[in-house]
Amino acid sequence: MRDRIKLGSVDLIYLDPPFNSNREYNAIYKDETGRPLPDQIEAFCDLWTLDEQRERAIRNMPVLLREAGIDDDVAEFWKLWMNALRNTQPRLLAYLSYMVERLIRMRPILKPTGSIYLHCDPTASHYIKVMMDAIFGHTNFRNEIIWGYKTGGVSKRYFGKKHDTILFYTRSGEYTFNTQKERTYNRDDKPYRFKGVTEYQDEQGRWYTMATMRDIWEINAIGRTSKERMGYATQKPLALLNRIITASSNEGDVVLDPFCGCATTLEAAHRLNRQWIGIDIAIHAIKRVAKMRLSDRLQLVEGVNFSIEGVPRSLEGAKDLWKRDKYHFQKWAVEEADGFVTTKRTADGGIDGRLYFAISGDRDLQSMAIEVKGGRNVSIYDLRALSGVLDNDAAVMAGLIVMEPLGTTRERNFHRFMAGAGDLDVMGVKYPRMQMLTVDDILDGKRFRTPRVVGRGDGQQNLPFPSP
Repeated sequence: MRDRIKLGSVDLIYLDPPFNSNREYNAIYKDETGRPLPDQIEAFCDLWTLDEQRERAIRNMPVLLREAGIDDDVAEFWKLWMNALRNTQPRLLAYLSYMVERLIRMRPILKPTGSIYLHCDPTASHYIKVMMDAIFGHTNFRNEIIWGYKTGGVSKRYFGKKHDTILFYTRSGEYTFNTQKERTYNRDDKPYRFKGVTEYQDEQGRWYTMATMRDIWEINAIGRTSKERMGYATQKPLALLNRIITASSNEGDVVLDPFCGCATTLEAAHRLNRQWIGIDIAIHAIKRVAKMRLSDRLQLVEGVNFSIEGVPRSLEGAKDLWKRDKYHFQKWAVEEADGFVTTKRTADGGIDGRLYFAISGDRDLQSMAIEVKGGRNVSIYDLRALSGVLDNDAAVMAGLIVMEPLGTTRERNFHRFMAGAGDLDVMGVKYPRMQMLTVDDILDGKRFRTPRVVGRGDGQQNLPFPSP
């Protein structure tokens, strides 16, 4: 948002960020048999800790608020509030600081006539409203929308939790709003014939009138068998986004979803003839959206109808990402090789991701442990450490990703060492237990040679890795 979106260029922001639900959402990553991946992968993790990075962000919060033009009194209030939460609810404090950093960036990119809808649930909605009041102004608060739905189980210990909260703010007092109507059914299914009121009958013969829409919305959640479903546990229905986009934007306007996930917002915006921008931190999510949502469902062509930015497409781009953010370079390299970034590390701390595959006859998925080295000083000691994973970890294979070729002599030594790890024999087909790819190999479409990879889902076969 800071580097690529112009100030005052967006008409509508809808965001459905993590809810501070203290849950992990990895269900999207299952293979065709429905088996979940056997490890904790970094897909969508709504777990929060008050680590050193969050503490730095919290200390810097008053500065960010003042730089954003927010009153000093509000900044002082935040300092007191943050100190109180640090001692009582540190996980909530970590979550709120994360959200404030991002919401501050969203305000200046909204047009003066723009609107923002923040989707949350009762876990932290009351705290988030205080944040939104501070950043967007209490006088610009328009609605607390309650989205009610009937789905899932209920509890015998409390009332069923069957609603989310959507906070609607505007950038100023002048904003786009298109009034919408909803059906109000007559209680006894008979026409009332009130003067000046038009009544209608639906397909079942029930009588209803059309009234201005309230702030309580009853829209069905996505069912398990719905054609809309893309495997995201928190996926929202198109009908919900259609209503928001229709109300607070016009055709040709720009709609932004900075936590776009499975891109329901993008599809709704496209079908309603809006321009759209989606942002997501997970490359797997971006690839899935481009394939399933944009290409398959909307028949859009990358490079013609939409573009993907911020993902390296060349060795130079990969090097630039390495210089700017080594951790995100590692994430990119793992996911570009069809692996999954992992938050569960082995004893040596050297595993950056895993690539999963199924072996016929095995109930559980097997994995290749992946390590990424972006610097030039890759040595045989790194390879020995990775080899140790095969002795001390559940992985049956190990892969090394390096930035550039190692040179003739060193590469020969690396391949000789890796050959000593032997092969994995699957139904007579042998796969080297240790393998290596360069960034150029990956960008050229080469992949680690394994049995069928879980999560690719595009019919592509594994291409051979480079020969020594």
